[in-house]
Amino acid sequence: MKVSNNSVLITGGGTGIGFCLAEEFARAGNEVIICGRREEKLRQAKSKLPQLITKKCDVSNPRDREELFNWTAKNFKDINILVNNAGIQRMIDLKKGIPELARYENEVDINFTSTIQLSAYFIPTFMRREEAAIINVSSGLAFVPIAIMPIYCATKAAIHSFSISLRHQLKDTSVRVFEVIPPTVDTELDKGTRTQRNMTYRGIPPAEVAVATMKALLQNEYECAVGPAQNIKAASVSSFDEQFNRMNH
Repeated sequence: MKVSNNSVLITGGGTGIGFCLAEEFARAGNEVIICGRREEKLRQAKSKLPQLITKKCDVSNPRDREELFNWTAKNFKDINILVNNAGIQRMIDLKKGIPELARYENEVDINFTSTIQLSAYFIPTFMRREEAAIINVSSGLAFVPIAIMPIYCATKAAIHSFSISLRHQLKDTSVRVFEVIPPTVDTELDKGTRTQRNMTYRGIPPAEVAVATMKALLQNEYECAVGPAQNIKAASVSSFDEQFNRMNH
């Protein structure tokens, strides 16, 4: 997969992994469009990287997803890479029942439904390109979950499964499907839950994930487990119970 002269859309591109991906794609000579829910974060991203094109969009909202696709298709005729990166992570105690779910934004809509629907919007267009890609950001927790974050882990496992199926469906087309599998990354994804869990380790820098992603694209490495996520992925096969107990101790 060529890593330059593409037109790239990154969801959740204002901060964290998404912004670092935007930096790497821009550095490699691509047109980069980012979207996110928070206008201020988009402004900050553009102030750091003026060539970015920004679009306010809540990918959990079906109307916003449709409008994002229509706006992109109208204004960026050469769009050929979609990065499904937007996501949130919450600690949820289901022993508290339905009210516990109501306290939070819908992780399924943001993390997983948006990935499915945006992929479905762009695939017909991408199939007309000489080369195109869908990049889905999952997690090491797709393979061995942390039980206090059950919905987040389930959505990432679903993204892994979806990526495998989508890759098979598109195998005879020009569209390639990549899955990036980060470990714990030092971003604001968890909204402070690491502090609540007394975690001192903040994770790897998001730039490390972005660099690994670009390398995976260049080498057509369709499942890119980054850093410690490689060990988690391997342990999910060789010693799942041991790894699960260690992570949930």
